[in-house]
Amino acid sequence: MVSIWFGTQADEAFSEAWHSKAANVHFDGLNSIKSKVYLSPKLWYLRIGVIEAQDVVLGDKMRYPELFVKVQVGNQVLKTRIASLGSGRSFSNPYWDEDLMFVVAEPFEDYLLISIEDHLGLSRDEVVGRMALPVSNVERRLDEKGAVSRWYNLDTCEGKAVGFGCRVHLRASLEGGYHVLDEATVYSSDVRTTAKQLWKPSIGVLEVGILGASNLVPMKVKEGKGGIADAYCVAKYGQKWVRTRTVVDSLSPRWNEQYTWEVFDPCTVISIGLFDNSRVTGAGSRDTRIGKVRIRLSTLETDRVYAHAYPLLMLHPSGVKKMGELHLSVRFTCANVLNMLHMYATPLLPRMHYVVPLSMAQLESLRHQAMSVVAARLGRAEPALGREVVEYMLDHDSNVWSMRKSKANFLRLTKVVGWVVAVGRTMEMSRSWRRPVVSAVFVMMFMVAVMVPEIVMPCVLLTMAGVGMWRYRLRPRHPPYMDARVSYAESVHLDELDEEFDSFPTSRSPELVRMRHDRLRSVAARIQTAVGDLATQGERFQALLSWRDPRATFLFVVVCLVVAFGFYLVPIRWVVALGGGYYLRPPRFRSRHPSCAISFFKRLPSNADGML
Repeated sequence: MVSIWFGTQADEAFSEAWHSKAANVHFDGLNSIKSKVYLSPKLWYLRIGVIEAQDVVLGDKMRYPELFVKVQVGNQVLKTRIASLGSGRSFSNPYWDEDLMFVVAEPFEDYLLISIEDHLGLSRDEVVGRMALPVSNVERRLDEKGAVSRWYNLDTCEGKAVGFGCRVHLRASLEGGYHVLDEATVYSSDVRTTAKQLWKPSIGVLEVGILGASNLVPMKVKEGKGGIADAYCVAKYGQKWVRTRTVVDSLSPRWNEQYTWEVFDPCTVISIGLFDNSRVTGAGSRDTRIGKVRIRLSTLETDRVYAHAYPLLMLHPSGVKKMGELHLSVRFTCANVLNMLHMYATPLLPRMHYVVPLSMAQLESLRHQAMSVVAARLGRAEPALGREVVEYMLDHDSNVWSMRKSKANFLRLTKVVGWVVAVGRTMEMSRSWRRPVVSAVFVMMFMVAVMVPEIVMPCVLLTMAGVGMWRYRLRPRHPPYMDARVSYAESVHLDELDEEFDSFPTSRSPELVRMRHDRLRSVAARIQTAVGDLATQGERFQALLSWRDPRATFLFVVVCLVVAFGFYLVPIRWVVALGGGYYLRPPRFRSRHPSCAISFFKRLPSNADGML
C-alpha cells in the first residue's frame, strides 16, 4: 500500500507526514527525526543575601573558627567569605553581609540548601548547621527595593543537636526586573525582563522560511551509500526554539518549513544552526555541528523578503572549511514604525541592570549557569535537544581565549580607527606642502573656520548627512553572514588552531605546552610594554601639578599664569588662528628638533621609577 501526501505546514496532517521519511531510520532513532517547537524555560536570578548568624555552637572551642556559609541550588554552589571578628561580635555570632546570585527556572523544582560550615583545613569543612528552603517560597520583586530579611532556624546535622536558638539571617528574593542572559551578549536574541508585567508591546513579526541546504559535506558513511548526512536545522530567537524534521540520507535536504516569532527589539539576532543527526542509526549520542548562520534584525528592511543562500563555515584543526550552503527566506514585518524607531533611544537592557548593576564576572558566571539550566530542560523534551546543540546555539565557548580571535579583534580595531589614520595622513600631507595648492586651500579653509566658527558644526553635520545619503545606493542587499576573513581563519597558523581546539586543562605534550607558553609570554610582553608606555604618559600628565619634580611644576605653573593673561587679552579665535598657522607653516620654517613643549613633557617623572 502506497500513500502520498501533498500539503503545507499549515495542514493538520503535517506533523504526521514525517513517517514518509522514516523508511531507513533505526527504530530507536525514529523519534529523533520529528520536528518540534520548544519553549525555553523562564529563567530568574535568585539573590541570596547572607547577613549574619546567631548562637552558632562550635565543636572545637580551643581554636579561632573560620565560619562561612555555603548555598546550593541544584548543581550551583557558592560560598561566602570567611567571617571576620568585628567589634562587639563573638565567635558564635558571625557576620557576612554578602550577596550570592543563582539562576533558577520555572516551574521551581529545586530547594535552597544553606549550611554554615567551619573551615578546619585543606578540603576539611565541618557543618555546624543547615537548612532547606523551597525556591517557590522565595519572595519575588520587580524593582530595586530590597527584599524583607528573615531569620531562619537551622536544622540538626549529622544526628547532633545544633543547639537552642541557632539561626541565620537571610535576605532572599527572585529578581524579576533583570534579563537573564543565557547567550553571548553581542548575539542576544532577547532583552526582555523575566517578569511579564514589565514587558512592552511587540513591534513586529519575524518570519523565517527554512527552505533547504545544498552541497553539504558528507558527515558519516553508511553501508552501500557512501558519504551521506542526516541533517536538521535548529533556530533560536527569544524563548522560542524550533527544530525541523530530519531529512535522512541526503546531501541536499529540503525542509520548506516556516516559523514566526514576535519581535520586541530590532537590535537582536536570530541564530540558525545546521546539525547532523547521529541518533538516526541508534549508535551515536552527540549530534555533529555542520554550521551556523546569524542574522541581525536591524540589518533587515521592513516588509522585504530576503531569499538567500548563506555559506556554512566551520573551523577545524586543519583550518576553515565550507560545509555547504543554507537556503533561507526571511521577512521582518513592523507593526508600527514610530515604536520601532523609539526603541533606538531606549536602553538596551532592562532598568535593573543599570540601577543595581551586576559585575562582568558575575554576568559571565550566571550566563554559564543559565546555559546549563536551559540545556537540562531542553534535554528532557521529546525529541530531546542535545546539550551539544544548545551550547553551540548559545555560543558556549565565545569567551575562550585563542590567538586567532586576538588577532581578528586587533584587525577589527585597526579597521575601526583607520579613519583617524586617514585624517592624520591628510593633515600631514597638507602640513608637508608637497602639494602647495592643496596645502594653501587647506590653510584658507582652516582660517575661515576659525574666523567664522558658527559654520563649523553645520558644515560637519551636512557633510555627514551627504555621505550617508550618497552611500544609500551602496547599502548591502543581503544580510551579513559569517566571514572567514573577518574571523582571521584563512591565514591562521595550524599550531594556533590546534591550541584553540585543545581541551581545558590541556591534553598536549609538555614540550608543545612549553613552546606555546613561551609564545604567549612573548605576546604578553609586547602588550605589557604598550600598557606601560600608555600609563607612563598618563602619569606624566599627573606629574605636571604633583610637585614630584619641583622645577618642572614651577615652570608649568608660571607658564599657566602667563598664558592665562594672554588668553584674557587676546580673542580665542586669534589664538587658534596663530596656533594653527604656526603648526601648518611650510617645512622650510621648521626645525627638525622636537618642540619645547614635547621636550618638557618627556622629561617629567612617572611611577615607572618605583617599579621592580
